[in-house]
Amino acid sequence: MHHSEMKSDVRRLIAEGTVIPAHPLALDANRALDTTHQRALTRYYIDAGAGGLAVGVHTTQFEIRDVGLYKPVLELAAQTAAAWTKRPLALVAGLCGSTQQAVAEAKIALGIGYHAGLLSLAADEIIAHCEAVAREIPLVGFYLQPAVGGVILSADFWRRFAAIDNVIAIKIAPFNRYRTLDVLRGVSAAGALDRVALYTGNDDHILLDLALPFDLRDRGVTTRTYFSGGLLGHWSVWTATAIKQFEMCRAARNKETVSADLLALDARVTDCNSAFFDVANNFHGCIAGCHEILRRQGLMQGLWCLDPAEGLSPGQMQEIDRVCREHADLSDDAFVADHLQKWLA
Repeated sequence: MHHSEMKSDVRRLIAEGTVIPAHPLALDANRALDTTHQRALTRYYIDAGAGGLAVGVHTTQFEIRDVGLYKPVLELAAQTAAAWTKRPLALVAGLCGSTQQAVAEAKIALGIGYHAGLLSLAADEIIAHCEAVAREIPLVGFYLQPAVGGVILSADFWRRFAAIDNVIAIKIAPFNRYRTLDVLRGVSAAGALDRVALYTGNDDHILLDLALPFDLRDRGVTTRTYFSGGLLGHWSVWTATAIKQFEMCRAARNKETVSADLLALDARVTDCNSAFFDVANNFHGCIAGCHEILRRQGLMQGLWCLDPAEGLSPGQMQEIDRVCREHADLSDDAFVADHLQKWLA
C-alpha cells in the first residue's frame, strides 16, 4: 500500500503530529498473553487521548515473534481499538528481522488493518531492505539507540532513506543530540520535510524535542522545522499526563519564548525516565520498569516478560519509588483509577 491510499484523516494525523505510545505486552504468571489486561491497556491509551498505537515494537517485546504471538497481539490491539472508538487512530506495526521476515510482517500488519510499519534498521543492505519493505506498507523509520541493538547511521543514510517515496515518518531515538541532528539534516537534504514527519523517541529529551525549533542550514539558506509528535515507550505509562505535556509543547511553538517552567519540566520527565528505563544499568530493565508503573495502577498483573532473564535491575525499584514520590504530580493515577474497571470489563 502506498501512503496516498491511506485514509486521509489518519494520514493527516500522522503528518501533523500526535502521541503514539509503544504498546506493552501484558502477561500472566505463566508468561502467557493476558488478554483482559492487554485490552485494558489499549482502551487506556485511547481514552487518555493517544492518536495512535505502536504494536509489535521493542516495548511489546521482540520475542513475541518467537512464541507465535506477533499476529495475535496485533489483531487484539486493532480489534479492541475498532470496538472502543470511532475517531481516527494511527496503527503502527513493528517490523524487524531479515528482509524476508520484515516483508512478511508488513503483509500481516496490512492485512489486519495497520496503516504503517515501524522498521528496525539493522539489516546488512539497509537501503535495499527498506525499499523492499516500503513496497508493501508505508514506513516509519526507526533510529534505535545502540545500547538496545541499534546501529549508528549517517546523515547521508537518512538522506537516502527519506528519498524513498513511501516513507512517511521517522522515529528518532538515538538518545544522542548529534545523531538526532544527522537525521534532520538528511531528511532536509532529501527535500522530504513536507512528507516525512519527525517523531521523537529520545526519552532523555522528550519535551525539548517537541517544543524547540530546529534550524537547518544549506548553502546560506535556513529551513526551520519541528518534531511533529512522539512515538515512545515512555509514553506507555502516565499517558494522560504525557498528552497534556505534548499539547503544552505544541502551544509553545506559537510563542516568541519558551517558558522556563516548560524547559524545567523536560528535566523532570527525563528523571522519571531514568528510573523507568533503568539508565543506571544500561537500560536492562527498561521494559520491566514500565510494567511496574502499570502494575501499580492495576493495568498489569505483574512484571513478567517473555524472556525470564528480563526484569528489574538491582536498585531499580528504589529509583522508581523515588521518582513516583518526587514527581507524583506527573502521574495519571487518578485518571486510571477512575476508569480501570471499565477498561478491564
